[in-house]
Amino acid sequence: MSTSSVASKPNREHPPRPRARRTLGRTLIYAALLLWTFICLFPLYWTVTTSFKSAVDVTQAHLIPWVDFQPDWKGWRSIGLSPDTLFGTSTARSEFMNRFVNSIITSVGASLLALTLGSLAAYGLSRFRYKFAWMRNDDILFFFMSQLILPPVVLALPFLVLYKALALLDTTFGLILLYTLTVLPIVIWIMRDQFNAIPIELDEAAFVDGLSTWGAFLRIILPLAVPGMVAAFILSLVLCWNEYFFAALLTSTDAKTLPVMVASQTGSQGINWWSMAALSTAAIAPLVLVGIFLERYIVSGLTTGAGK
Repeated sequence: MSTSSVASKPNREHPPRPRARRTLGRTLIYAALLLWTFICLFPLYWTVTTSFKSAVDVTQAHLIPWVDFQPDWKGWRSIGLSPDTLFGTSTARSEFMNRFVNSIITSVGASLLALTLGSLAAYGLSRFRYKFAWMRNDDILFFFMSQLILPPVVLALPFLVLYKALALLDTTFGLILLYTLTVLPIVIWIMRDQFNAIPIELDEAAFVDGLSTWGAFLRIILPLAVPGMVAAFILSLVLCWNEYFFAALLTSTDAKTLPVMVASQTGSQGINWWSMAALSTAAIAPLVLVGIFLERYIVSGLTTGAGK
């Protein structure tokens, strides 16, 4: 090979970045991530530690256990969940367990019902073409999502009158129906993207093999959409579990949920921060466990179609 041909080739090799510059960039990224992690987790730390504080420690904003203050079971004792009251009779613990069960029934029931209805609606919007007056598929989806724009206070009086007429006040069934309507648009939105990411050729192949539309949906498409279903279920569960406004408006004694009980920790002497923190910790714990064990499904379900 001649010298001229070697010289004519462009130099595609770039000098590597200095090692110090790469290290600095990586350090800045990790520092930013650690800062954001601290910002996100500090409220949880504050809530958990407050549940072990006495009144003096709360008012003086002591932060570090065994350094700034000596942990105490006062907050947990007030709801009957401290080691010395756990195996005895406690009215506060009975009330907490009733509210806890109500939250589980309403949240899980509404999430499952919304997931069932939302999956059917999302599959229809993904695979079929609809025309209702001027509305097409995208318009119908926007109509569902527009329901989230309405503030809950606008619906307070209509639902109060309706539930009183239907004898649904202070019932878990009434809350399940209302929570289903609340989270249904989000489920439809997530599941439509999930179904759009599944090739329509799979449906066509199922039809060739003799399956009906329901058979293709239940046996072929739905199993492939499990990550999106889990993500939609968990998001619905969190929203229903934390809902306070309608639970406080439409319940009085039998169907009250945990958020209502947490907000009720006030009295003539002020707010019982230790009791409120203990209740909040007990209410947060199930959601934290669900998020930890199903984290991979949440990520894969919510990022479906993001690369399109």
